[in-house]
Amino acid sequence: MQYRTFGRTGWPVSEIGYGMWGVAGWTGSDDAESMAALERSVQLGCTFFDTAWGYGAGHSESLLGQLVRSHPERELIVATKLPPKNFTWPSRRGFTLDDCFPPDHIREYAEKSLDDLGLPIIDLLQFHVWEDAWARDERWQRAMDELKQQGLVRAVGVSVNRWEPENVLETLRTGLVDAVQVIYNIFDQAPEDELFPLCRERNIAVIARVPFDEGTLTGTLTKDSRWAEGDWRNSYFVPENLSASVDRAEALRPLVPEGMTMPELALRFILANPVVSTIIPGMRKLKNVEANLSVSDGRALPAALLQRLKAHRWDRTPTEWSQ
Repeated sequence: MQYRTFGRTGWPVSEIGYGMWGVAGWTGSDDAESMAALERSVQLGCTFFDTAWGYGAGHSESLLGQLVRSHPERELIVATKLPPKNFTWPSRRGFTLDDCFPPDHIREYAEKSLDDLGLPIIDLLQFHVWEDAWARDERWQRAMDELKQQGLVRAVGVSVNRWEPENVLETLRTGLVDAVQVIYNIFDQAPEDELFPLCRERNIAVIARVPFDEGTLTGTLTKDSRWAEGDWRNSYFVPENLSASVDRAEALRPLVPEGMTMPELALRFILANPVVSTIIPGMRKLKNVEANLSVSDGRALPAALLQRLKAHRWDRTPTEWSQ
């Protein structure tokens, strides 16, 4: 496992982290299987774990707390997220701070997360949705500062809405945010335009999420793919999205080098960008943990291949199904 510095916090973190939505928020989750996968990730050197209260109303957090408490000898970084008060993902233009993150709500859910985790402190507390219109509202700033001053939170982060990497720039310029979480992958390259240069300038950590485009970049989806009733992917991969996504993945397939899988290619593309501090693929099974973490071996993709992958950029705008 290779490690990178997590922005100005100075924390060394594994460049492949662990996204924990799937262990509680997707159909088919099994706690025993999830804990086995989490334990294996620690054995393989993973040190960054991203969860949220919204992942099973604290259930994912409780699993992470168990993991951290069982490894006092390891410096495992705990990142979680505050749900918006209106429980609407993503936020929308016109939502106010009072709709989503009034100070009393920030305090309430920070304390809920601490209780669920069973830990005395949260390393990184992130806003789970965001609107840059809130950047200069001192209420969220004071609320987070109080949590830090009281030793309950070490650092502050923002998770950016899907396909809106520019919807946080003014907030980052306040100097009060230590990390930003954003969708970045072979298709979603827009963060490179404005967000990444600002993060580099301000030494703000970057967490790259959705490295496989919700599964498209695993190369396993077909236009007939369906999921169990209640699975979030049914509402995301509506026919118009599923068809286009599969076509994009098929167009990419000829570029996958011999002996490499498409998921490995997807992760290596992201690792090629030094602004990225860590990647958080969702993982529930041992085989996926082992495959994803094995990519952190220090081997870079050829420059010529990276250049060809740039041509697969797919700029999209938020829609009703892109929550």
